[in-house]
Amino acid sequence: MSATQTDTTRPAATATTSSTAEVGGMTCASCVRRVEKALEKTPGVQAARVNLATERATVEIDPAVADADAVRAAIERAGY
Repeated sequence: MSATQTDTTRPAATATTSSTAEVGGMTCASCVRRVEKALEKTPGVQAARVNLATERATVEIDPAVADADAVRAAIERAGY
């Protein structure tokens, strides 16, 4: 008798690219969260981290779906 195996591996994750964008005008942690939420809702964005002190957002994007223009547009829609 031979044992059968079930493939339980996940499909390979798509390659992501890290992008950094300047975010001016933030004054508090609520501003940071607002920008992060706007970025996270953007199709193709896998992760977003915003730093209040440096006024920068670091975004992991799927380049097949999103680009730097999409990141900038999301930041602008958030009001920054």
